[in-house]
Amino acid sequence: MSTKPNPKTIDVDAIHKALANPARRAILAKLREPEKYFPDQELSYEHGVCAGQFDACCALSQSTTSAHLAALQRAGLITSKRVGQWVFFKRNEAVIAAFLAHMNADL
Repeated sequence: MSTKPNPKTIDVDAIHKALANPARRAILAKLREPEKYFPDQELSYEHGVCAGQFDACCALSQSTTSAHLAALQRAGLITSKRVGQWVFFKRNEAVIAAFLAHMNADL
């Protein structure tokens, strides 16, 4: 059983909707190089970027940032992992690759 999503199993419309917002695109782009954009994170980037790091980086309120992260997660573009009291977010490279393959094939 494969765990990699393919273009037929991703929600292309949800991804388009998530990517329509420039703040969400910026978050996704910054997650590509977390060491560069989130240098103040004390813990390793193994699990991703701690939720609290996004507020300052994106210059948005905590509630707005949370809404953007939730939209990206619903679309499958990022994943989250709870470690103790913290939640970490990371790009879902398999879904991103499947979406790009879909776009290349269909356009």
